[in-house]
Formats: sequence, C-alpha cells, structure tokens
Amino acid sequence: MELHHEFTVPVPVEDVWRVLLDVERIAPCMPGATVDDYDGKTVTGSVKVKVGPITVTYRGTAVFEEQDESTHRMVLIASGKETRGQGTARATVTGTLAGRDGGTEVSVRTDLTVTGRPAQFGRGVMAEVGDKLVGQFAECLARRLNEPAPPEPVQAVQPVQPVETVHPVETVRPVEPVEPIDLLRTAGLPVAKRVAVAAATAALALVFLRIRRHRHA
Repeated sequence: MELHHEFTVPVPVEDVWRVLLDVERIAPCMPGATVDDYDGKTVTGSVKVKVGPITVTYRGTAVFEEQDESTHRMVLIASGKETRGQGTARATVTGTLAGRDGGTEVSVRTDLTVTGRPAQFGRGVMAEVGDKLVGQFAECLARRLNEPAPPEPVQAVQPVQPVETVHPVETVRPVEPVEPIDLLRTAGLPVAKRVAVAAATAALALVFLRIRRHRHA
C-alpha cells in the first residue's frame, strides 16, 4: 500500500535536515522503535506493534539508499521479520524537505508491505494509524528541534592507577522498555469499532459454515 503524509515544522530546512539524519536523537520520536546500532547509513533495531492483546516485534534493518543534501531528499528502505512468527514488513520511505516562510514542509511517501497479524486491518485502518503516528512524530520532531544540540563527548585523561587499587564495580543503567504501537488505540474508537464489527461478522460466518457442514454430514 502507498501512504502519503505532509507536515510543517517552524524551523529552517537546514536544521531539520541535520536533525533527521541524527538517528539516535530522533529515535525516541518513532513510536515502538528501538535503535540498536547505526553506522551512518544502516540502522539496526526493532519495532513493537500491539494488535489487541498480542504484541508483535519486528527485527530488521533500515538503509539510507539516498541522502541528497542539495535537494534535501532522502530514501530509506526498511525491512523486518517477526521474532516469533512468519510475518514480515517492508517499506520504502521517500522524504523531501522544502523551505516555507522560514519553516520547513516535510513530505513523506511510504510504499508499505505487511504480512501477518497487522495486515488484517487493511489499507484504510493502516492509513488512519499512519496519519496519527506521523502527527505524533511531527510534534516530537518540533520539540527536538527546539532543544539545544547535545554537547560533544569529551574524553577525560585517566590517571594511572596503582596495581593494588581495587576498581569499583560498574553499575549498568537499566534500559527503559519501549512502548509498542497500539494499533487499536492509535486508530481511535471509530476504527476499533469497525474492526470489532468485522471480526464479529467473520466469526459468525465461520460458525454458520460449520453448522452447515455439520448438517450436511
């Protein structure tokens, strides 16, 4: 399915371009996403999606196929597979930035293919979910752009330690769990009702078919 979204942030295009390429900085703006590694071109990580009572985790990579600073155009190809299932997800995302009255207009085109449990919602629901997720991302991006850039890490010179010195045990800071994308909650009540009605209709049809088969038998 093809999705198209546009939003505007009140920041010059050069600043938006720089921040969008800073994957570690904008990762918290991506609902359900966790970044494990980024080498400047390839992102390795996972995305969690909640479908009713079930949570599906996709692990995979996203590769920047194009980063054209002169036209402010980028192309990202992402693919992943369920960690506990056969479902897959693949997306080609093309983003373009354009300056508008001191701000930046962001256009995002997504060619998305999903198999497995999330695919049951169909294009209409996925489009509505995409609209809301992009809106959340745009709000988060605007906040990030207004924050001061993080300072460059400074490497301190370590003093020479005597041999008999006992080094303290390092405390590992726990990683905060990432909340999954809740498709029903994100889609909203009207969509959830439609999905519930569709599920109930399918269940009734299945029961009806079983009764007919039983009678014929």
